[in-house]
Amino acid sequence: MTSSAPAPADAGSVGLDARLSGVLGGRTASAFEKAFGMRTVADLLSHYPRRYAKRGELTALANLPLDENVTIIAEVLRVQERPMRARRGSILEVKISDGEGILTLTFFNQAWRSRELVPGVRGIFAGKVSAYRGALQLAHPDYELFEPDAADAVIPGGAAAKEWAQTPIPIYPATGTVASWQVQKAVGLALDALGPVPDPVPDEVVAERGLVPFRDALEGIHRPQKDAQWQRARDALRFQEAFVLQAALLQQRAATREVAATPRAAVPGGLLERFDAALPFSLTGDQEVVGREIERDLADTAAMHRLVQGEVGSGKTLVALRAMLAVADSGGQSALLAPTEVLAAQHLRSIAAMLGPDLSAQLMPTLLTGQLSTAERKRALLRTVSGQARIVVGTHALLGDAVTFFDLGLVVVDEQHRFGVEQREALRAKGGTPPHVLVLTATPIPRTVAMTVFGDLDVSTIAQLPEGRQGIESFVVPLADRPGWERRIWERASEEIAKGRQVFVVCPAITGKDAEDDGEEPEPAETEEGATPRPIATVEAVAAQVRADPLFAQARIGVLHGRLPSETKDEVMRSFAAGDIDLLIATTVIEVGVNVPNASAMVVLDADRFGVSQLHQLRGRVGRGDIPGLCLLVTAAEPDTLARERVEAVAATLDGFELANVDLELRREGDVLGSRQSGGRSSLRLLRVASDGELIAEARVAAEETLEGDPALAAHPALAAALARRLDESERAFLGKS
Repeated sequence: MTSSAPAPADAGSVGLDARLSGVLGGRTASAFEKAFGMRTVADLLSHYPRRYAKRGELTALANLPLDENVTIIAEVLRVQERPMRARRGSILEVKISDGEGILTLTFFNQAWRSRELVPGVRGIFAGKVSAYRGALQLAHPDYELFEPDAADAVIPGGAAAKEWAQTPIPIYPATGTVASWQVQKAVGLALDALGPVPDPVPDEVVAERGLVPFRDALEGIHRPQKDAQWQRARDALRFQEAFVLQAALLQQRAATREVAATPRAAVPGGLLERFDAALPFSLTGDQEVVGREIERDLADTAAMHRLVQGEVGSGKTLVALRAMLAVADSGGQSALLAPTEVLAAQHLRSIAAMLGPDLSAQLMPTLLTGQLSTAERKRALLRTVSGQARIVVGTHALLGDAVTFFDLGLVVVDEQHRFGVEQREALRAKGGTPPHVLVLTATPIPRTVAMTVFGDLDVSTIAQLPEGRQGIESFVVPLADRPGWERRIWERASEEIAKGRQVFVVCPAITGKDAEDDGEEPEPAETEEGATPRPIATVEAVAAQVRADPLFAQARIGVLHGRLPSETKDEVMRSFAAGDIDLLIATTVIEVGVNVPNASAMVVLDADRFGVSQLHQLRGRVGRGDIPGLCLLVTAAEPDTLARERVEAVAATLDGFELANVDLELRREGDVLGSRQSGGRSSLRLLRVASDGELIAEARVAAEETLEGDPALAAHPALAAALARRLDESERAFLGKS
């Protein structure tokens, strides 16, 4: 990569918000923007090294991953040029080594490189690992050799030579067009030109925690002389990242509470009181606590923004319905947004059943989805706009321009991770005054994730399960080491059916040609290790297999997936709920909300194709009544692989909160701030939610104290600038909508 050489920026003359083109030159800056999205000096300097190497250490070559870009340090062993057989020209083969393994560098018609790639020289080499005739190679790699004069200038074996060999070399995330050392050189230019940079973290916090000042931390993380230097720098920058992020969330939280909303309080003798009096069971302690929190929020003049997370089957729908009744007591309407038509229809039936005939007639819960007939849609729209329907349940169809509410007082979003931020905002904007917002998730969220992603929401937790729920036994069926167990899966399913019970069979795809869509796709499998080696189980293939199996000759078999027409999906679910289907072969369309108390067993085929939280959700479809549940997690993943570890973790516990932490450890939090979660930036830079929980909590306390004393940040301009840098206008809008 070449550069249109700019006039060097004067040392100390550049700020963090300066354009990269003024420091690197236009062509280089353009390449960095294309490769990494960088535009400013701050963007470049927050592109931190992912690891550090040393000139005196060589990279182990034995376990390099195929088809991945790598950056390694090695020594040139020998160089050989040979003519090409099929056409004119030559191939230069350079053998590099770590002292044990050998890797080949291949260059076509570039014999001149033999003048610099001489035996004994060391350097950094980068490229994609491929295999040729059983040997690993890098074809046309980028490289940068260590300057020999740097070693010659010191006495071999002396202190200076040791220092040269042990100086950390930052290895940066790179692309095929911009190598790690090109990033290093650009960072060096930026640091040379950078002037004083005020620290977003207040001086008193820096001093109290013994942090390295911001300018020194930037120098230490990018140009360390010793390991201790980059380690201290990383500690300071990690805390700064947590502090700025928490300040942004707290600012948004404060702004949310300034928005006026219509109080929605239940009235004595009203709908909520009548509903509670008719309940045939008592609320759990957690339901009562969360209910009081919601009632308090609804009665306030500030709009509620509350996240309710709860275990599978913990009764979140009941808590949400009680909130809807409080809103209805005030004359308002509630809209429940569900991710699929199957779940929306299930919610409507559950709500109508819980309300009973009298309250249902008064509140007229109404379904609004894209697959309604023209006449049904007109009736639903009329009930909604007139206010006759106090509870409206629907899918994305609720967001359409034709849908108008008479007095929208509460928006309930079920399984919030299935929706984009703009979709939730489109529904919220249908209120005359900002409606209260209640977000539900059956995927338990570790405290540190909730604090980091949903720090601008109030978080309530329902961990208790209603009395009378039977347990679920979960077993891994490891076909890699127990292939003979496969037949027992189907025998076990047929035994449950013989007892008059019902069985789910879950497949990761509909057909062999493509994976599931329509919001039903499984989480990405760990294909780098432990991926299922045989063809993926599909609904179509499994249905054909089961129908031909004598074990199920008398069984009533149904099929359910996202590509079926809406009326067919609804008919299948109604039949299964009514007990008219014994064995339901489905995709993850049944993952959430489906409630069939007589369903006692679930078989998840190719379970390693699903994530931890998704498997926990699926398993929650059984054991919902007074019948014990059974879940068989079938996998062909090899032992001691990450894919197998995920499945075994689910089988080991029914505690969703424990599994959420396991999931976080296994999966990390790559998209914890991505569009699926909050709509903010796609990843954290140095912060690790799984391991930095205590740091995040401490940063939040410090940010709260700072904002409490200076909410407008008039005395903290560096923090205000960091917030503007971290969250541009569009990202602030995302946070505001979430």
